[in-house]
Amino acid sequence: MAGPRDALDPNMDANDLYREDIYTDRKVGTIRVMTPVRSDGTHDTARATSYVGQAQIMTPAGALPLSFEIDARNLAEACSRFADAARVAFEETMKELQEMRRQQASSIVVPDAGTASALTGQGGLPPRGRSRFPDAYDRHGTHA
Repeated sequence: MAGPRDALDPNMDANDLYREDIYTDRKVGTIRVMTPVRSDGTHDTARATSYVGQAQIMTPAGALPLSFEIDARNLAEACSRFADAARVAFEETMKELQEMRRQQASSIVVPDAGTASALTGQGGLPPRGRSRFPDAYDRHGTHA
């Protein structure tokens, strides 16, 4: 897929083309067979065919899409290795999510004691006393 830098140069690379075939069991997921082709559309036997699995895992936050490479030489082998590759992709995704949560939690800014007391009053407690009204108003909010 194109990255942020490639977005500025949307030209297709005629030397790195693939034909994509999608297979699904309509239950667990899909396998995308990426067959390398030459610019004339014929099979490029100098490059290996790749197999990409796709699945969704239901989490409390909703469906989590997974996309992962499957180390296989043919479609039958990709089918038999699908579950293990999906499990690894799920574990890696969960580790990444935990790391993102950890980084987010560590980015909370805690003010130093001086700033905290200035915001809340003396000793970290809320300021005491009565509310003050401008001199032009009495306690009932009417003009004096």
